[in-house]
Amino acid sequence: MDNSLSRKATDWREGRRFRAFELKQEGWSQQQIAEALGVSKGAVSQWMKRARDGGGVEALKRQPAPGARPRLSEDQRAKLPELLAQGAQAHGFRGEVWTCERVAIVMRREFGLSYHPAHVSRVVRALGLSLQKTTAPG
Repeated sequence: MDNSLSRKATDWREGRRFRAFELKQEGWSQQQIAEALGVSKGAVSQWMKRARDGGGVEALKRQPAPGARPRLSEDQRAKLPELLAQGAQAHGFRGEVWTCERVAIVMRREFGLSYHPAHVSRVVRALGLSLQKTTAPG
């Protein structure tokens, strides 16, 4: 059974970095590794620096993209279900139906945050809630 690092990779890029690390451990030059893996010598150099400075092969693992920070704070995220539980009429709407547009209005009033109604549905689903869809008249 092959226990090489490159077989434990989660994607092909990570596997290529792991293989470069293995080859370096076997005494290959960065130029030889670059040629063997079809990458630039600069890429190999960066990978080896990451491994050297960041704790070995762990530093070569795939890192998830950080993405944007959520605009809703944890407190606001916790308060939103409470606000919705009060009912739509308590917030000045006719009827008790919650739509993305209505939730966006409440979020703007309560938290000062403007969300596009399409994004509101993602926020609400992440909280384990569901909303009503508006239907076009006719």
